[in-house]
Amino acid sequence: MISTYHRPQTLDEALTLLTQPNTVPLGGGTLLSKATADSVAVVDLQRLGLDSLRANGNDFTIGATCTLQSLLESEACPSSLKIALKLEAPLNIRNTATVAGTLVASDGRSPFVTMLLAMDTKIEILVNRQSTIVNCGEFLLTRPSGLITSITIPLNAKTAFEFVSKTPADKPIICAAVAQWNSGRTRLTLGGYSKTPLLAMDGTEADGIQEAAANAYHEAEDEWASAEYRMDVAAVLSKRALDSLA
Repeated sequence: MISTYHRPQTLDEALTLLTQPNTVPLGGGTLLSKATADSVAVVDLQRLGLDSLRANGNDFTIGATCTLQSLLESEACPSSLKIALKLEAPLNIRNTATVAGTLVASDGRSPFVTMLLAMDTKIEILVNRQSTIVNCGEFLLTRPSGLITSITIPLNAKTAFEFVSKTPADKPIICAAVAQWNSGRTRLTLGGYSKTPLLAMDGTEADGIQEAAANAYHEAEDEWASAEYRMDVAAVLSKRALDSLA
């Protein structure tokens, strides 16, 4: 339950408010709108200019409060990421949900975060008013405190996203995201299971990508699919994604 609402006009004001107990940032509000017995104060970030989209050379920097739909509609957004965004949430939610909020609330079934992890996305966070940058993998493992201000994805990597879901409207039960750079570096991530997407490969070449996919899912059994099914399908999807980069 939201007990207090703040709408700061500056980032400094917002950071001061966020130091108070039981106070959380408010972006799109899709999470805080859910009923809860806990009482919290919210700091609305919409006046802080954190919703910009900037393509600069090989980097595409996305403001923390940019909505999923605004990112999807950007010409600079890679086509593979657009596929993942459409699977992440329906249109009405995409119009309000923010990039940072979706990242913070994500679990292993998030197609959007599976793609971010494959691209080795960099996340800028303000901690005690000091800017720090962590990669997506570190963020998902440690969930550091602080205010996310932006995420940056590479534009110099070829990317692909493949998935299988129960219905077209469902989040995938298995998905594979691949990013490959001109140097040959190849990252494979898998979603549809666990608390976070899985990093299955990060190497100097793509040899063994099917084996890496199968190995990453060897214990991935839940109510949606067996581990054996995920292992087999993940190997196929990973190879399909890699072949599409050629």
